Amino acid sequence: MASHTSISPQEAADRLAIRELIDAYAHCADRRDAKGQMALFTEDTRFLVYMDATAAEPTQDLHGREALAPVFEHLNTYRATTHFNGQSTLSLAGDRATGESYCLAHHISSGDDAQRTIMIASIRYLDEFVKQDDAWYFAERRLMVDWTETRPSTP
Repeated sequence: MASHTSISPQEAADRLAIRELIDAYAHCADRRDAKGQMALFTEDTRFLVYMDATAAEPTQDLHGREALAPVFEHLNTYRATTHFNGQSTLSLAGDRATGESYCLAHHISSGDDAQRTIMIASIRYLDEFVKQDDAWYFAERRLMVDWTETRPSTP
């Protein structure tokens, strides 16, 4: 059996707050709350998208909270989405932290012919977090798409 290290109540609270931040991001995405999603980031945030996780350069490299609006509003092109968060790892260092979390993102679309499709993306987020005024925020988020699958979907 693996041994577990004891953690302080403050570290436990920080870990829970960061997990709630990660989950709030997915919730806002699925509810099309771009403003709520943007509020989870620092003003000077950096958001990088790698549509191919093996690529050396990102597909998108955005700087500042306001630059995130078009990315989050793009979700409105889908009929529905479900972001299901999986395992995550986290390293805390005072008011800063780094982590990696997994997500399966499901996107339902309807074409002009009313044919529904589902696109599933296996995503990893490589994050840098910062605690400001007793709240945790994304300071940098790297969205890494490991794979996607698109197929017809029936209601």
